[in-house]
Amino acid sequence: MNLIVDQYGVFVAKHQGRIRVTKAKERLAEVPIMHLEQLIICSDGVGLSSDVVRACAEDGIPIHFLNGPDGDDFGTLMHSGITGMALTRRAQLRAYDGDRGLVLAKAFAAGKIQSQANLLRYIAKNRKESTPDLHRELMQAATDILDVLPALRAIAGILTDEARAALMGFEGSAGARYWQAVAQVVPTDLAWPGRRTQGATDRLNQALNYGYAVLRAQVRQALLLAGLDPNAGFLHADRPGKPSLTLDLIEEFRQAVVDRTLIGLINRQFEIVQDEEGRLDLPTRRRIVEKLLERMESTEPYEGKRQPIRHILQCQARHIATFARGDRPVYDPFVMGW
Repeated sequence: MNLIVDQYGVFVAKHQGRIRVTKAKERLAEVPIMHLEQLIICSDGVGLSSDVVRACAEDGIPIHFLNGPDGDDFGTLMHSGITGMALTRRAQLRAYDGDRGLVLAKAFAAGKIQSQANLLRYIAKNRKESTPDLHRELMQAATDILDVLPALRAIAGILTDEARAALMGFEGSAGARYWQAVAQVVPTDLAWPGRRTQGATDRLNQALNYGYAVLRAQVRQALLLAGLDPNAGFLHADRPGKPSLTLDLIEEFRQAVVDRTLIGLINRQFEIVQDEEGRLDLPTRRRIVEKLLERMESTEPYEGKRQPIRHILQCQARHIATFARGDRPVYDPFVMGW
């Protein structure tokens, strides 16, 4: 079970083997600790007892923090012993300066590009008869996106600033074509201006940004469980406070988890509502979190069989660790099916 705490002024406490959420003596939710998978706090003004922190740490339950309507993912509490895998972290840092660093950076970018193409094919699949022109446009866009892969894969040597810039250039080119195609299936009433990241004021971009924040917390958790440093990446440059490896690995899962879910919702008349301050309102945020966590439990083709996306994410994090240590000969990105 996932416990989502999204109301200002509530208190989260431990009571006889259960996590209880109350507000002004009213019991809002109660979950047995033994059934709890993660605690997600996505509101300001939430009180959290030290007993809850200790109980969750002892049972391996992460506590994720999202910053209210803006959706900034600003931390996860986990047991300190989980992150104590020194050999893996040393190998991760050494890989940056060798050929393994470039292999990983290329894989993250290539996986994202292939998943973008596959999501467009997935969207087009049921439109061949009903809207043939749109079907052709989406399939052509998928082909155009994949055209950048040969040049991307031809980059050789070690990971330099020039190599990273080239990779980001290919990723940006594919992304521009991808979002241009996505615009064809966005309902007109959303008045979508195209993809915007920080500071977005329109409803769909705010929903996408919030969804990516939810996913980012799940990716960080997987990296920590694999013994990796979420801040020492390969494709994304290192900067203070920037979770570079989290941003690397999330690239493989954006389309499968967030884009597919939200595009599906808005085409089934899901209403994205803003509050009086022009930010996503509480029911919208809760629905997004719930739907994304549901999607994490759905299956995708992976290593010869269908497996839950949450399991795939953890496997990919472990593959990064074993590849960096030299225990795995190759690193292949996850690519969503269609």
